[in-house]
Amino acid sequence: MTVNNHIEDFHGLPVLDFVTAVDAGDELPDPGAVAWKIRTEFDAAGEWTARWGQFLDRVDTTAVTAVVIGDWSHDGPVSFAGPLAALLGAADRLPALRGLFIGDITYEENEISWIEMVDVTPVLTTFPLLTELVVRGASGEYAEGEGLALQPLRHEHLRALRFESGGLPKAVPRAVAASELPALERLEFWLGVHAYGGSTRPADLDPFLDGGRFPALRHLGLQNSEFQDEIAAAVAHAPVVARLESLNLSMGVFTDEGATALLDGQPLTHLKRLDLHHHYLSEGMLRRLREALPGVELDLSEAGRPEERWQYVAVAE
Repeated sequence: MTVNNHIEDFHGLPVLDFVTAVDAGDELPDPGAVAWKIRTEFDAAGEWTARWGQFLDRVDTTAVTAVVIGDWSHDGPVSFAGPLAALLGAADRLPALRGLFIGDITYEENEISWIEMVDVTPVLTTFPLLTELVVRGASGEYAEGEGLALQPLRHEHLRALRFESGGLPKAVPRAVAASELPALERLEFWLGVHAYGGSTRPADLDPFLDGGRFPALRHLGLQNSEFQDEIAAAVAHAPVVARLESLNLSMGVFTDEGATALLDGQPLTHLKRLDLHHHYLSEGMLRRLREALPGVELDLSEAGRPEERWQYVAVAE
């Protein structure tokens, strides 16, 4: 399973491909009206850092609020270390930056397991006013490079954090759990599979379920895992659920066993939205969910067959 499409909106803004716009000679919009995507082109001679420099020269970056970093290698997997250094080096030219998406890369450019991520802690320490961060990439256990990592830290303003991986190393959720993020409202992990470096296990998620951390949290996503039923069973009795507005348990190997545990646990009728898309639920269980949660917006799309011998997470390779 793969990531098939580029994002079209980010941080409440439409994404504008800077490279496409500049090469076509288009008039550039107001700097704060879009999320600016910087990328290389397949088989193009220019490196990502050159395109980044062009962006800094052509756009009033003091008014830019959102940046999307696309593919930084047109010739196979390359570590994010170089683009990261360029990004951090321009921090003084991005005083209004509040949203950052690292790795808007589809499988046609690079499989998610080949996106050579690095320790992203410097992003948060260098941009103390950042409110949204999304990171897509591989763990060091599978990628050739350093691998996705994070160190515990305190960040006063971060409200939304998401890690997208086909195999999330356990050190990442452990670092998040050890961090102080008083403003955090939305937290999501794509956990992935062991075959692609995923070492996170249900016990590593316990700190996010006890309700003692992140007092502002209103949305939790524990997604894309091989043990989605176990996660659902833990969530069913987790204190944090009572104060959530939305819950995402999608993209994983989610069966009637997990759904039964979820429905037999604490009430979920207070939720505005429950996302369970990409699942292996029976027709009977789908009816039971709809009947039990009539006022909740349910996403039950992308149904697999419960009798399938091989059941997969949505994004792995």
